Order: sequence, then structure tokens, then C-alpha cells
Amino acid sequence: MRIAVTTGEPAGIGPEISVAALDAAAEHDASVTLIGDRALLQGAGAPGKQSIEHVALAVPVVAGRLDPRNAPYVLATLDRAIAGCLSGKFDAMVTAPVHKGVINDAGVAFTGHTEYLAEKTATPRVVMLLAGPVSWGQLRVALATTHLRLADVPAALTTDGIVAVVRILAHDLVACFGIARPRIGVCGLNPHAGESGYLGREEIDVIDPALDQLRAAGIDVEGPFPADTIFVPSLARRFDAIVAMYHDQGLAPLKFATFGGGVNVTLGLPFVRTSVDHGTALDLAGKKTADAGSMRAAVTLAIELARHARRE
Repeated sequence: MRIAVTTGEPAGIGPEISVAALDAAAEHDASVTLIGDRALLQGAGAPGKQSIEHVALAVPVVAGRLDPRNAPYVLATLDRAIAGCLSGKFDAMVTAPVHKGVINDAGVAFTGHTEYLAEKTATPRVVMLLAGPVSWGQLRVALATTHLRLADVPAALTTDGIVAVVRILAHDLVACFGIARPRIGVCGLNPHAGESGYLGREEIDVIDPALDQLRAAGIDVEGPFPADTIFVPSLARRFDAIVAMYHDQGLAPLKFATFGGGVNVTLGLPFVRTSVDHGTALDLAGKKTADAGSMRAAVTLAIELARHARRE
């Protein structure tokens, strides 16, 4: 297995935690190529240059200080990994955190890795999934919408969109995670899942019709459940994955339960992509105190998913 690791925002903890990917891959008989500035990565602890695919910084980095002039460098590392995965040079890519704000400050409209990867691979729809260890195994949460303002979520939810997300999720739970017949739980949008329409009709008008279509297609799906109860362990453990309607609805409980060991997975791409479950942590940059646990988990899961996909 050959894994590309994009090393993220150079002023954050990305370069430091990316170095930990080398050991994580070696434990699983895989190899890692760090994509980023050679001097920066060697300064962060990368041994030698054989494990580095060099992309030059635009300007020198000061740890903890964002500089929009290096935003094109960050995107260039992503483009290099995408090209390598599409050509077969790499079997999967793992991404260290980037800073969306500074990329936008540089004049590039950027809402996140998930959307960028979809655009660059001409994938019509991808699904953002986070997974992490819990007492009963793995908690997996997929999102019906991703990086949107909360005010824009209701209008963005459609029956067709929810059907598409769950179909991709169900397919990849089988193809990549090796779950023969996935059980999927779906959140409502409103408090109490709309309270029979008294607290909102999205459950009745949008979500229920989607679930009817999915069941008719043979997908084992239940819901919509109130989001404040589906994550109770006695209910959550029934499902191989839970679909949340918006970003914080699903990721707040997941990160509370798994932070530091969680992994972000982009489903629906033509290759495996995983990432850490945290941001750039500018306040920790350069101090060599950042926890690389999520990066190790992301590399380990990327190897497992890529190997399973290859067997399929």
C-alpha cells in the first residue's frame, strides 16, 4: 500500500503530525509519501528526503502565523496527491488539516477538502463520513449536507439528495468497510424529529419519502429519529452508520465520544481519502506537543479501506 499524505497548513500542526504517519504506515507494511516542502518537513522531524515529494513553499513559514501567500502551496499539495491517486501511483490519500479562512483570504473560494476533492475528480456527489472508536465498536456518522451556514440547511435538504447520500453510504460500507448488510439510522432535522409536523415538516415532506425509496431499493434504513436520542449508546449501537442532516448535528456528538481517535472519510471518490478529525491548532504549532493520534488512525484506516477495496 502506498499512501500520500498532504501535510496541510504549513503554519499549523500539519507538518508535525504528518511525520507520525510514517511510523503508522510501517506498522501495517505500507509506505507513506509526505507531500510538502522538504525543508519544512525535515525540520518537523521527517527522516531524510526519500519519504518526501517536494512542493516548495511560496514564502518562509512562521509557526502559528497564517500567510495567504502560502495558500497556493496548500492547494498544490492536494493537487499532487489527487493526480497520484488517479494515476495509480498512490493507493489512498490522507490529509492533514488546512485553514479554510486563509485560503479564502488568498482569493480562492474554498469550503473544505470534501468539496474540493469532488470538484477536482468530477465526482457529482461525495459523502462526508467521520468514524471513531466507542465502547461497542465504531461510531460512524455521515452528513446529508456539509459545510453550509445553518440558515441554508433546510433549503439544501431534498428527498433526492438524501437518497443519493444514503445509497453512497450503503455502497461504501459494503465495498470499503466490509459490512455485508449495513444498518443505517437517519436523524430528523427538527427537535423531536418535527413532533408530527408541529415543529417543522421536513421530516414528513422530505426525509420520510427518501427513506421509503431506500427501503424499496432494499437498503436497511430506519428513522427519522430525534437527533438528541439517536446517539444514546443503546440506540446508536444498533446501526453501522448514522446519517445527520447537517454538520454539527452529527459531528458534535461524534467528536465528544471519539476526539483524538476519529477519522474523516470521503465516500464516493474514485480513491480512498481519509483525514484527521481536528483543525490546524495554530496555538500548538512549533511546540512539538500536538497529539498525532488522529493522524495515525487516519493512516491506519486508509490502509484498511484501500486493501479491502482492492480485494473487491
